Amino acid sequence: MFALQIILAVLLSLVALVYIIALFSRKEYVVERTVIIKRPKDEVFDYVKLLKNQEFYTVWSKMDVNMQREYLGTDGTVGAIMKWNSKVKKVGVGEQEIHALNEGKSIDWELRFLKPFRSTSRVYMLIESVSENETKVCWGFDGRMGYPQNVMLLMMNMEQLLGKDLQTGLDNLKKVLES
Repeated sequence: MFALQIILAVLLSLVALVYIIALFSRKEYVVERTVIIKRPKDEVFDYVKLLKNQEFYTVWSKMDVNMQREYLGTDGTVGAIMKWNSKVKKVGVGEQEIHALNEGKSIDWELRFLKPFRSTSRVYMLIESVSENETKVCWGFDGRMGYPQNVMLLMMNMEQLLGKDLQTGLDNLKKVLES
């Protein structure tokens, strides 16, 4: 019986330690990638503001060609929503809503994952003219994990998890727009 009490005390101590570590752990993450596209800024902006065009360049759209999509509202305007449903676990189920448009300069989306886990992230693209026919596109994720789930950020490298997919998506976008 004494051994069982010790095991229980150790387990409770470990759980308490995780909660204490979570109190002092970061809760936010930011991952960004950039690319230069040989197209005028307005042309790039007009393309990326449309939710329907994401299927041609995002990694996640290419992971499941059978993904079901539904579009609500007027695409390319604040309030437009794309919902998706995929049987591929990495793609999951969720929706993306255009939250803000700064014409020719930036787009903010709210990305809401429903399955395989619930989370909400801010996604954005910053569009900047490099020259008359070159445009710099910065694509970023700005997320937050609540307490005590934020302790997972100590074990997850968001740069590794998202960075490669963002860069591949931007490289795909470059190919689409430059072809």
